[in-house]
Amino acid sequence: MGAGIMTQVSVFPAPLLPGLRNLLSRYAENMMWLARYMERIENMARLIEVTGSSVRAGSVDAGWDSIIHINADAAFFFRHHKAATEQAVVTFYITEEGNPDSILSLARCARENARVLRPLISTEMWMHLNVFTRWVIELGPGDVGAGYLSPLCTRLKQDCQTHFGITEGTLYRDQGWLFYSLGKNLERADQITRLIDIKYHTLLPSGAGVGSDIDMSQWTSVLRSAAAYHAFRRVLPDGMTPANIVGFLLKNNGFPRSLSNSLCNVYSALGALAGEHRLRHCGPILERVEELRVTLAEQTVEDIILRGLHEYMDWIQRELRQIQNEIAQAFWPPVVSVSSAADGMAQVQN
Repeated sequence: MGAGIMTQVSVFPAPLLPGLRNLLSRYAENMMWLARYMERIENMARLIEVTGSSVRAGSVDAGWDSIIHINADAAFFFRHHKAATEQAVVTFYITEEGNPDSILSLARCARENARVLRPLISTEMWMHLNVFTRWVIELGPGDVGAGYLSPLCTRLKQDCQTHFGITEGTLYRDQGWLFYSLGKNLERADQITRLIDIKYHTLLPSGAGVGSDIDMSQWTSVLRSAAAYHAFRRVLPDGMTPANIVGFLLKNNGFPRSLSNSLCNVYSALGALAGEHRLRHCGPILERVEELRVTLAEQTVEDIILRGLHEYMDWIQRELRQIQNEIAQAFWPPVVSVSSAADGMAQVQN
């Protein structure tokens, strides 16, 4: 993804981490990335489906280029495609092998992480992931045409949700589960801030009058992109305004994909690793997450918008990347060979 989340699969044997009760550090890494990749596939499928529906409905909502901007892939995309047409964007984000953010590439990474985790995950998890990723890898250009797009995205979403359900019901509640939870909720927090940042600033200057049919359609598409439409209408049935929608997606603790709820789950998982499992590395990371939660709780959505929504979302995304980097550095630091360490020391001395 353009903002710097690295596509990676741990391939090197890693040592046992003190206090992890025989959980290999590579297993912790694979658990986190398996969750992130599956969450990212579902988010991408939903975004493609909602964008396709909005464009075909004649909405003036941002077209296919909005997906490119949400994923910060503009430079990469336009090096290979002349325009952000439906065919180009859909192919780029579903079946293009050269795009590390395509659903095809994400499925391959999820499969490889699951393969490494085979000793830890249930047979049901592995069988479903195996069938799902094989199906995605075998998708061809003829499978992603306009007439097939909605059923395709529906199956992608349902298979991801099935994976999460199987995982919830079968994965043992140990450190592996906590790292899986970290990955899923870090990905949700990152995705919701990207969606809000791009969609809000695209729709806000629209010439459509507030409360008009076009205006309602635009903001409905934002909620549907976050799987939040029914939850929002239940809480605020007459409150379809930009501030209410942004506030709901950022601060509502009852919605599982809100920024507030995701940060709460990240904090809880890190707290369990630090407390129940006594991992001393979690303290500084917990402090960073708590700072994010405090800044979000102490501001109203009106304050956030007035002071600069884009700047705040950008800061949140940088902090989330830093949290990911600190987790990686604490629990699966890069392996340094004796020869490379000696070369580095020689360079310092020179």
